[in-house]
Amino acid sequence: MSKKDDKGAEKSEGKKDKGKKGKGKANASAGPSIAAHPRASYQVRRAKGWGGIAGFALAAYFSYKAGVPTADLGLRALIAGIVGYMLAWMCAVTVWRHLVLAELRAAAEGAAGPDPDLIPARAPKSGNGAPEAS
Repeated sequence: MSKKDDKGAEKSEGKKDKGKKGKGKANASAGPSIAAHPRASYQVRRAKGWGGIAGFALAAYFSYKAGVPTADLGLRALIAGIVGYMLAWMCAVTVWRHLVLAELRAAAEGAAGPDPDLIPARAPKSGNGAPEAS
């Protein structure tokens, strides 16, 4: 084999190794992720859409009522739509970050079982039927 053939083989192997990253796919070993949550990714996408539409519509309406020329009205509406999209995305991710962590805490507490010190009726009983004294 010539040197050119070796370089060509290395390039084709390198292209195969790189691979494309999947959109919305989260690495499970990286910890909790909003993108990997079954409901969160859908709700974030939905909030972004409604935020963009609301920003666009509100800016267009108020610009029209103020008598702004049509070209400026459209530009203002587009900019407000982008801002609404970004604000809705930021708020939705913040809310879902807290919800995912709360779900993880609830799952961890449920797996550990109830604390017998907090609930006297569930404390281990001694032979005489009364809870053990510490």
